[in-house]
Amino acid sequence: MKSPLIFRRLTLGALVAMGVLLAHPAAAQQQLTIVSFGGAFQEAQMKAKWAPAAKALGITLKEETYTGIADLRLKAKAGAVTWDIVGSGAGSAARAGSEGLLEPIDYKTVDVSTFGPGLASEFCVGGTVFSNVFAFNTKTYPDGRPQPQTWADFWDVKKFPGKRSYRNAVAGSLEPALMADGVPPEKVYEVLSAPGGIERALKKIKELKPHIAVWWSSGAQHAQLMKDGEVDMVTGWNGRFDGVIKDGGKVKYGYNQAILDVDCYAVPKGAPNQALAMKFLNEIGKPQYQAELVKYINYGPTNKKAFEGSAIDPVVAKGLPTYPDNVSKQMLLDAGWYLKNEARAAQMYQNMLTE
Repeated sequence: MKSPLIFRRLTLGALVAMGVLLAHPAAAQQQLTIVSFGGAFQEAQMKAKWAPAAKALGITLKEETYTGIADLRLKAKAGAVTWDIVGSGAGSAARAGSEGLLEPIDYKTVDVSTFGPGLASEFCVGGTVFSNVFAFNTKTYPDGRPQPQTWADFWDVKKFPGKRSYRNAVAGSLEPALMADGVPPEKVYEVLSAPGGIERALKKIKELKPHIAVWWSSGAQHAQLMKDGEVDMVTGWNGRFDGVIKDGGKVKYGYNQAILDVDCYAVPKGAPNQALAMKFLNEIGKPQYQAELVKYINYGPTNKKAFEGSAIDPVVAKGLPTYPDNVSKQMLLDAGWYLKNEARAAQMYQNMLTE
């Protein structure tokens, strides 16, 4: 049995501890929960960015996976938002922000002054940049002979005969069709926004339909199609094709007329640790973390300073989507256009697929 003196000391100690927590509530809240899409990409982000940034800030990090913004929508509806940061595509974040699911990014805390143009928005700050490109089989179109360079070439089945593969969803699918039809990249969204613009793009895709052997639905699928040589040309994401090339696949792609897109980070409305989340987003936006991520996946940094010095191997840098020479050849996917038009465009696209 404890003596009254020991009991009083223990009670006093407990009260002091409680007093510290009450006086400094942040001491009990230095943990963030971050959620993304899992797989190798999330693992790379944890190794290159999240874990080092958490260590630098002196916080602990809990990671979870989800399938997309629809999962956040369900949590918000149930009043059970437990995530502090979510990974998202730029278009999905724009829609979620318009629905009131996301907090505006605090750009007084999050420094994007050295980010490339268009890589930070009201509700989402860019984390990595990838490119929508087309890749081709170098057995079918070998070096030393004409190889496709433009979207017009992708459509030209006489000059470049062979099987094609195209995405079965609208995002990033209308723009190539208009460029193939002669629209300059800087005019693509102007044309798409004008009456008949979406119809013009769909008409161009319908021209190619007889030559489309597979309508792909995932990055893993379009990469496998090229790895197996099942098609001769395919649209897709540059990082996936880099994986095929590293595995010895006879694949080549370029950035001419490619479409830059952004994976970004957002803070859910009602996140438990919003202020800390903003500090974390500022930290992982620093060039040293973005340069480190390049070692794991061939996606470009959003912070232009990541290219300074020798943080990124010069040979590797020249192959990244946001390397200055590559950016100049590309257009940026307009998330704002999709926010306004995607529902209608997606329905029209699906109708075209089934015609």
